[in-house]
Amino acid sequence: MFAPLALTPLATPVGVTSSAPYNDIKRTKARITNYKVMKFNQVAFNLYNHMHLQETGLRFEVFDKALTGYYNMKHRNEVSEKPILTIVDFTKSSNEKRLWVVDLDKKEILHNTYVSHGRNSGEEFAEHFSNENKSFMSSIGFYVTQNTYIGKHGLSLKLEGMDKEFNSNAKDRCIVMHGAEYATEEFIEQAGRLGRSLGCPAIPMDEHEEIIGSVVGGTALYIHAAHDAYTSQYLDHVTAMAELINENKKDIPPTEPAT
Repeated sequence: MFAPLALTPLATPVGVTSSAPYNDIKRTKARITNYKVMKFNQVAFNLYNHMHLQETGLRFEVFDKALTGYYNMKHRNEVSEKPILTIVDFTKSSNEKRLWVVDLDKKEILHNTYVSHGRNSGEEFAEHFSNENKSFMSSIGFYVTQNTYIGKHGLSLKLEGMDKEFNSNAKDRCIVMHGAEYATEEFIEQAGRLGRSLGCPAIPMDEHEEIIGSVVGGTALYIHAAHDAYTSQYLDHVTAMAELINENKKDIPPTEPAT
């Protein structure tokens, strides 16, 4: 008589694990994600070059983040159809023009000028940031522009902070865009640096009405800084690329049906 067969598990080949299919899926997803990030960065870089933003002092890294946020906000229907993006780079000296307003449809720079930071954020450079009331510091991250009003600085623009931990108290803090006499080249010549606000992005008085007119009404604003703790749900390149593709589809006229 033959001895009964012992049923033993099949040995797994060396170098192959039972999780191999799962790992393959992970690797495939990672490659797709990396491809989408690369494609979005390519689109952003082409736009950056087309508008000659490097010549104005805006770094590509900052523009890329701002554009990523813009398309994420569009994906969430948090901004209007107005194709305007405002960028502030607080890594630059306040003695330099560090605010840009761009029209993404026309691929044009509408404004490039000075902007003040909060008095407790630093002297010439903005180095400290807060979302707290009465901190008199600037708040970083993504905003959506609201409506205007006439205040002590004249025409002013309300801002809604969209990054929970970094600028969500903007309305309660009365953080608005407004004009200021201390946000001028003349002030820099006298004081050695731009004047400072109570936390608001203050801009030159002789430009503020035109700038506010350009950005009012649900447009995106990104305030950038060298702040390692900053993270944002809006810095998702994959979502940004999906929205960009969707937007391009809308621009393609429908094909006439075959007759």
